[in-house]
Amino acid sequence: MVASINNASSAHAPLQIETNHEDMIHDAQMDYYGKRLATCSSDKVIKVFDVIDPSAVEPKYQLIDTLKGHDGPVWQISWAHPKFGSILASCSYDGKVVVWRETTNGTSTNNQRQPTTSWEKIKEHTLHSASVNSIAWAPHEYGPILACASSDGRVSVLSFNDDGSWDAPLFTAHPIGCNSISWAPPKAPSSLTSPLNNSNSNSGAPIETKKFATGGCDGLVKIWALNSKTGIWELSESLESGHTDWIRDVAYAPGIGLNRTYLASAGQDRIVNVWTQDGTRGAWKQHMLDPTGCGGNRFSGPVWRLSWSVGGNVLAVTAGDGKVTLWKENLKGRWDCVSEMQQ
Repeated sequence: MVASINNASSAHAPLQIETNHEDMIHDAQMDYYGKRLATCSSDKVIKVFDVIDPSAVEPKYQLIDTLKGHDGPVWQISWAHPKFGSILASCSYDGKVVVWRETTNGTSTNNQRQPTTSWEKIKEHTLHSASVNSIAWAPHEYGPILACASSDGRVSVLSFNDDGSWDAPLFTAHPIGCNSISWAPPKAPSSLTSPLNNSNSNSGAPIETKKFATGGCDGLVKIWALNSKTGIWELSESLESGHTDWIRDVAYAPGIGLNRTYLASAGQDRIVNVWTQDGTRGAWKQHMLDPTGCGGNRFSGPVWRLSWSVGGNVLAVTAGDGKVTLWKENLKGRWDCVSEMQQ
């Protein structure tokens, strides 16, 4: 199977990478530095590639390892922040979440000692009773925390402790199934323009209450916040008017300290919404993307995946018709399609 990687630094067509997966590819993720690519597939394996000369117009991809730890299709993968090491998480139809770590070993070749690397399981999370559909590492300011969303309707939050143990509280988020999860930015809105008080981070910017959004088979987007006193995840808000079918993906835009928070949702109903909130307590406003350019609000196929640019100003939308479209907000607050790629 072939994975397509869009090289944003050039005007060339997306790169085609032969992964040699034996079935459909469900996810492909670059690491923080853009030097590693991981892919996962219905063939139950994860493949990790080195990116050779990432700054080149057409970098090369070299397979360095194949990870086998699941008994069903692997839906999603997620790299941890590099401050925690080279760590990759995966989730699968088999109901498991596996956390992998790359280790370096020394080997002798022609009387010379050369480092080699290998991947090992450091955690196998098996508390869910159905497919785990989505995983997301928390912003690194919060520590090594992994949120997991499952078809059993529950969300679990894996936290790695200093003594080597893991905590994994679970709670019901969407009773008929949870499909996606995304962490809110750690910096509070207006942190660049407001006085710096209650600052906890090294940068001096205020740290927000831990929050994430989930999307479920009930057509709802829910926002959850951690109660710092009880340690319990509580429902903060429910965005109920945006979709009429399963929500396939939710994605918070990276926060850059401005006065507005952006959250996108995509559904089986072929609708993509961008929700905005001014400040920390403003009402959420719904902005529906118009893929036809003439008032139509539905894409030509179910929308499977959303991804924001690093700056949080461009939204990529992947739909079931094989198209990837890029969207940007104009000065009037409307969202325009600025690019389209056909797979």
